[in-house]
Amino acid sequence: MSAEEEETKETDGPEPTRTPGPSPHPGSDPAPAPDLDPEARGLRLVIVLLALTVVSGLIDAVSYLGLEHVFTANMTGNVVVLGFAAAGAPGFSVSHTLTSLVAFLAGAVAGGRVAVRLGKGSRRNWARLTLAAEAVLVGAASVVAFAAPDATATVYTLIAVTAFAMGLRNATVRKLGVPDLTTTVLTMTLTGLASDSRAAGGTAHHSPRRTASVIAMLAGALLGAWLVLNHGLAIPLLIAAGVVGVLAVMASGRE
Repeated sequence: MSAEEEETKETDGPEPTRTPGPSPHPGSDPAPAPDLDPEARGLRLVIVLLALTVVSGLIDAVSYLGLEHVFTANMTGNVVVLGFAAAGAPGFSVSHTLTSLVAFLAGAVAGGRVAVRLGKGSRRNWARLTLAAEAVLVGAASVVAFAAPDATATVYTLIAVTAFAMGLRNATVRKLGVPDLTTTVLTMTLTGLASDSRAAGGTAHHSPRRTASVIAMLAGALLGAWLVLNHGLAIPLLIAAGVVGVLAVMASGRE
């Protein structure tokens, strides 16, 4: 070996260790799975809103059957009830109905402000936050119903708290914009179910979702009525709070 070759060998040093790179042959090494979209983690909003529709049936069973014929979730019915009460129809109360309407509107204002603050960010976090607030409010109503079931103030407290919770939820659901799932009223859902049906010359594209919404409300009202008639107001409110609390933990941001 010449002196020039020996000098080159000494200055170059040992050959660097090579780390194995990706295989040039496709399919030989599995590609890493892409990160899941955080918004998609949890229950789809369609399922969440159907469960909330069941809760609405529970809440209105409590309010209409147990709080002297007032609605706290269905404000369409409440406006009609206010008219009945104002006309002096027996069994209806202007003060109770007005309490429900005012509390609902206050909740809707709060829901709108939350939407302004959180609506441009994560839908998942936004939905979970408002559901958690609803669960706390309905849970508080249940505690009041357990603690003082016969107190005069209990009626107004339950009306105001549950109506505020429903207003907060309705504002959020409206801003989320999932079609055909308002969670509290079914007039337009039933209209769409009939007018878009194949019998009406439509495609019935959203019929399963609309049908599920009607069934969910009916099931909630049936369960709520049975619980109110047999176990009072606190138990159905507690169940409603528990369901919403679970949804607050599990909701995703995807329809």
